[in-house]
Amino acid sequence: MHPQWHNRQVPTPLRILGIDPGLNRTGYGVIDVSGSTFECVDSGIIRVPAGDLYQRLGAILELLGEVIRATQPHVATVEKVFVNVNPQSTLLLGQARGAAICAAVARELPVSEYTALQVKQAVVGNGHAGKEQVQHMVRRLLALPADPSPDAADALACAICHAHGGQGLGALSTSGFRVRRGRLV
Repeated sequence: MHPQWHNRQVPTPLRILGIDPGLNRTGYGVIDVSGSTFECVDSGIIRVPAGDLYQRLGAILELLGEVIRATQPHVATVEKVFVNVNPQSTLLLGQARGAAICAAVARELPVSEYTALQVKQAVVGNGHAGKEQVQHMVRRLLALPADPSPDAADALACAICHAHGGQGLGALSTSGFRVRRGRLV
């Protein structure tokens, strides 16, 4: 681990970069966290240009680096990848994920990882929630004017998950929301 990461003081507000890596589209979301208050700083999609694998990975590294320079996050977080039905797709996604992590590490950002289950549990209160539910809850939690795109929503959800240590809704301020059986409704 980089020696500077051990002695970092946590700034207020804490700025978190969430990353949803992909070889065609890499979602990103940056939030500021002060106590139990979240504010969206920026979010969007990096559209990875077509090309050979090394060119696409290089584009993720470069373009995500530009997002990091522009937004100046303190930490980065990314979703863990598990083997799915197609091992080749899993391998390619893992390489895109590696490029995204390298973009953060190259700028001396500590990187945290969460499973999809942890992210969905933290944002929706249900680890098996669908993409639409994640988009809607991200919109509500960050008071956005509209649902973000699925890739940006996943990245923002990852940042929200990190904001409260992957602890689920128990660590979120739920004032102003109705909660039923541990879920925001």
